[in-house]
Formats: sequence, structure tokens, C-alpha cells
Amino acid sequence: MKRLTLIMAACALAACSSKPVPPAWQANAYGSLNSFSNAYLRGDSRVAQAEFARARGEVASTGRPDLVARAELVRCAAQVASLDFGPCEGYAALAQDAAPAEREYAAYIGGRWDGLDASLLPEQHRPVVSSGTAAGVEDPLARLVAAGALMRAGRAGPTDISAAVETASAQGWRRPLLAWLGVQLKRAEAAGDATAAAQIQRRITLAGTTPAPVNPVDETPPADRK
Repeated sequence: MKRLTLIMAACALAACSSKPVPPAWQANAYGSLNSFSNAYLRGDSRVAQAEFARARGEVASTGRPDLVARAELVRCAAQVASLDFGPCEGYAALAQDAAPAEREYAAYIGGRWDGLDASLLPEQHRPVVSSGTAAGVEDPLARLVAAGALMRAGRAGPTDISAAVETASAQGWRRPLLAWLGVQLKRAEAAGDATAAAQIQRRITLAGTTPAPVNPVDETPPADRK
């Protein structure tokens, strides 16, 4: 889904519309889903978990499982963008109440493309199914999701992998960057390209390095120090 799905589409119009302001849960959920995605892609699992729990709670306040299923797909999509192909358990528990478009999107990011109705996918993802590449997807996160879906379906090529690496790198998204660099490294090693493998490993080492904490400045006057 484009960036963060269409759950809160009305929020974008609230400031320039004479219609009633959307319920608070919509804006709260939208903001928390944004914060979740940013934190997750940066590799901050603690913040990501807290923000998603907050977003899910806001959406769940409606008592609508179809909307909660849609929110769960946001989390699943971020995981697929980072090549985390574990089961999408949060969505699976609500799948029976999901709308057809959400079911098709779940199949798409799950790599289950046989019989997929691409017309029900978000607009940016429809051409991916027919073209077999994520290169034309404009939104950075959607491009990574598309590349992950292609990988899961066994259809990703070198161009998609390179595009995913450079997209994650340009955005400063550590989690997907390390995952996609890992794919590149395995391919370089399999091809016996030691030079490329060494260069990729240097990028992995750099991106995976956690900066050391900065020691606080001791502002105690020298005469008072013991």
C-alpha cells in the first residue's frame, strides 16, 4: 500500500475542508503508523513496537476488524521490505473480516501470486505484477515492499536488489539496507567475485556499527574535582 495505506485518507483533507474534523482516532493512528514505519526501518525495534501498539489500539477502538487488519498489513509490509518473511500473524487472525483489496495485498506481499487480482492492489503495485520489476515504483517504501514481494515470490532480479539497496541507503533505513546488502553479498560470493564481496562487506560493517555513546562533558571546575 502506498506509504501507509488508505486508513486515514480523510486526514489529509481535514485542514482544507469545511466538513467536520475526522475523529481523533484517525489522526492518532495515522501518526503512530508513520512513527512505527520510520522507527522499524531505522532499526529501532523498541520504539517501533510501542508506536504500532498505540496505532493498533486507536484503530481497534472502532471495533472494526477490517480496519485493524489493514493496520496489521502496514506492519507486515514493513517487514517484507526488510526481507523478514515470517508469518503475518496479526493479519492472519483478522483475515476472515478483511476486505477483498486487503486480501489481495496480503497475498501479494506474501509471495502468493498465482491467481492474484492485481487490479485490487494499490496503484503503485499493480504494474509490478505484470512487469516483474519494482524499478518503476516511485515511493521509496512502496519500492522496497515491491522488491520484497518479488523476492518472496522468487521473481526478484539483480536490478530489483540493487534498487532496494540504494533506496534503503538513500533513506537511511538501516534494517532493510542490511538485509538487502546481505542478499548482494551472498550473490557476489556465489559468483566468486571477491572484490565485490569485500566492498559489500565493508558497507555492511559500516551500516551495522552502533555508534559509541558520547561521554558527558565534565563541567566541574578543576579545583573542585577530586
